[in-house]
Amino acid sequence: MMKLRKTTKEDLEILFVFQTNEKGIWMAAFMGQDPNDKKAYMEKWAKIIENPDIRMRTLWMENKIVGSVVHFEMFGGTNVSYWIDQACWGKGIAIQGLKAFVDESPIRPLYGRVAFDNYGSQKVLERCGFKQIEKERAFARARNTEIEEFVYRLE
Repeated sequence: MMKLRKTTKEDLEILFVFQTNEKGIWMAAFMGQDPNDKKAYMEKWAKIIENPDIRMRTLWMENKIVGSVVHFEMFGGTNVSYWIDQACWGKGIAIQGLKAFVDESPIRPLYGRVAFDNYGSQKVLERCGFKQIEKERAFARARNTEIEEFVYRLE
C-alpha cells in the first residue's frame, strides 16, 4: 500500500541516489546543472522542503522509500513533478503516488511537463486525469539540446 509522507532532510539522502540514475536523467531531460552534485542537491531540496508554499511528499511502499512527488510554482502555474526509483518502474507506483498527491491538493489547475519521448511519464499523467494542452520547445540540459516538451493540465 502506497503512503505519502512530508519529505524530510533524511529522505533526501535516498532521493538523491534515485535522481542520479542515468536512464532517469535522460528521460526527465530537464535537470539541474549537475545531477550528481550532492552538495547542490541537498542545499536546493532542503530549502524546498522547508518552504511552506511548496508541497513535497515522499512515497513509501512496504516501509521503503520508492520516490517523491512535489508541486511548485513555475511559468505562472502550479506544476507537479515526481521521481520514482528505477527498480520500481512499471509497477504503477508513479500513478498511485501522483493520484494520491493530487487528490490531497486543493489547487487546480495543476500542470505537468514531460519530454516528448518519455512515454511512461505521459501515461502516468494521463492516468491521473491530466490532459495534454500544448507542445513547447525547451533546452533539455540532460540531453544538451532543445527538444519538444508536452504540457499537461489537470482541472
